[in-house]
Amino acid sequence: MPEPELRKFLTVVEEIHHEGGPRAEKPLLRAAAVAVIRNPFAGRYEPEIQGFMDDLKPLGLMMARRLVAALGGDPSVVEGYGKGAIVGAAGELEHGALWHAPGGYAMREVLGGAKAIVPSAKKVGGVGARLDVPVTHVNASYVRSHFDSMEVGLNDAPRADEMLLALVMTTGPRIHSRAGGLEAGDIKGEDGLR
Repeated sequence: MPEPELRKFLTVVEEIHHEGGPRAEKPLLRAAAVAVIRNPFAGRYEPEIQGFMDDLKPLGLMMARRLVAALGGDPSVVEGYGKGAIVGAAGELEHGALWHAPGGYAMREVLGGAKAIVPSAKKVGGVGARLDVPVTHVNASYVRSHFDSMEVGLNDAPRADEMLLALVMTTGPRIHSRAGGLEAGDIKGEDGLR
């Protein structure tokens, strides 16, 4: 297949100083990279779609690199990540699932081999649909302080024959995290879970 046909791209960074509690010494940053591409399978059922994952790999790498740059350029500051897709109405949920491997592996590569599975969400939606992209710690999925999400979407996407693809990175735990559980400093790093 040809390379993905990109219509729009957005990079956004949230700076969170507090959520009603004391001001943080250093704000939490949440960044999202969003790409709107044409869905090559829109309007029909196509039994063989896996090849499109290879076509999405360069886009995933470009988006992951842009996120690191938006967060200051140092991959070591990234502590959380997630990915998501919104498929336009002429597509199907499985088209969004094609983003799992290229989006996840791109972030792992750019971050130098993060160990945890990259959480994800996907849905079929109309123009202006929003998606809450789940976030977990990059090296241990059970680190409760890093369970987070970031809402993504654009007012004019995805059109029926498009897909909106998103990657999210964060620089730390929720700003007032105090729900207990495994702490980032206690990660063993054996299995991507703990």
